[in-house]
Amino acid sequence: MSKNKNNGLKAVIAVLIVVLLCIVGFIGYTYIQKDISGNDGTDNEYTLNIEASDFQYQVAAKLMNNKIILNDTLWCYWMDKHYPDFIYINGEYNLNSSMSYEEIAQKLQNPDVSHKTVTVCIPEGYNVFDIADTMENNGICSREDFLNACRDKSEYDYDFLDSVTSYETTAYQLEGYLFPATYDLGENTDAKDVVSTMLEAFDGKIKDSWISYCEENYITLNELITIASIVEKETLGEGVAENIASVFMNRLNANHKLQSDVTIDYGNALGENGFDDNVVKSYNTYKCDGLPSGPVCNPGVANIDAVINHSDTDYFYFFSYNNGDDFYFTDTYEDFQNSWEKLKDTNTN
Repeated sequence: MSKNKNNGLKAVIAVLIVVLLCIVGFIGYTYIQKDISGNDGTDNEYTLNIEASDFQYQVAAKLMNNKIILNDTLWCYWMDKHYPDFIYINGEYNLNSSMSYEEIAQKLQNPDVSHKTVTVCIPEGYNVFDIADTMENNGICSREDFLNACRDKSEYDYDFLDSVTSYETTAYQLEGYLFPATYDLGENTDAKDVVSTMLEAFDGKIKDSWISYCEENYITLNELITIASIVEKETLGEGVAENIASVFMNRLNANHKLQSDVTIDYGNALGENGFDDNVVKSYNTYKCDGLPSGPVCNPGVANIDAVINHSDTDYFYFFSYNNGDDFYFTDTYEDFQNSWEKLKDTNTN
């Protein structure tokens, strides 16, 4: 009799275990199906931002932590099964917890705001307007936003900006420091983040020789960059930057006006972009004494070095001929005029 009772008890326990497993299985299946189908009864909204460093696990964690899905492991398993080669596109996505896994996967191929990485090249000698146009044309940020982000140095925390002048006539305080290079930038990036990236690049290029030269010659880094920016725009060929730099250094040391045509061009660009006559004139080195109110472009390392290593000459004048292939340097205005009359017709462009 006791043996039969034990057998009966075991049978009951076995049945209970089976029932319990069925209940657990049903609950688990229901949980999984609700999550996959988006029918968990919630209505949470979240804007997912997928960055370049995010892969499937990071995306899944963001979705779970913000209650768009219930389980990040389940999401990864489902994606590996249904979309084994899925590529997560940088951008912003407006999501809701009522969306199914399939709807989320489809949505993640069509960002509401794209941050797709774009490669842009900023050549030496580009000014803020050139760069702003490049950023807008590549969908990185608007021209207006970029220009506004270049106005005030106080928005950025870099020691080298301490020497940048804050004159009322300085159009763009960050002109000269937007380092020319090739950048990988996201579409629809905040303009200040773009500018910070370029300033960071400049910061990494500063040489001890630049700082030493400034200290030894009692000039600021901003003055060095301003001179280099003029040399950058005047230099059309190889091997002449050091001589061109010598002309401007000789003029500065003799208290002569620089009289550089490229500064007039920059002033004209400022006028076309809404700056008043006082600002425009402050960049015209035929009218202002010494240096203009700031750099006129963003020079490369080579032309900053050319200023530091400028030739030891007596030159005060120069011009280019043969369509910029050749340069003539002289120390007298009379020779400058006579030689220009002889050679100017070689410029046919």
